[in-house]
Amino acid sequence: MIVSLHHASFTVENLERSAAFYTDIMGFTLEGIQERDPDYSEGVTGISGAWIKVAYFTLPNASFELVEYLGAKGRKIDTSTNNVGSAHVCLIVDDFDAFVAGLAERGVVFAGKTCTIPAGSNKGKKIVYVEDPDGNTLELVSSKALA
Repeated sequence: MIVSLHHASFTVENLERSAAFYTDIMGFTLEGIQERDPDYSEGVTGISGAWIKVAYFTLPNASFELVEYLGAKGRKIDTSTNNVGSAHVCLIVDDFDAFVAGLAERGVVFAGKTCTIPAGSNKGKKIVYVEDPDGNTLELVSSKALA
């Protein structure tokens, strides 16, 4: 039986660049960066020659990690949200308008525009998709519905 979600993760091209984005722009708390032994990396991933470095982040109610392959680097894939197998992470944001404006000022790429969720449990909340430096999608949802 599954008891909880432990963390979400993205594979990135340059761990230092991405870690800076997630700390300096998104406001995540970096717990640490660790290189993993090639034998362990290969064993856990099942990828021959894998050797990884991982950045660990602490969020208010979850963990998040970024992985860079130092050995057995893969290729860049099209992570557009309509492609089968793509993924995204959804984050709840206080002071949504100010946070999104700050992202725009810093040149963050927006996949679409800010919308209001029309139905369901998040009805009335604002939503927007943004991209990290590798094109991974982050969904931002306001913490409160419009009054």
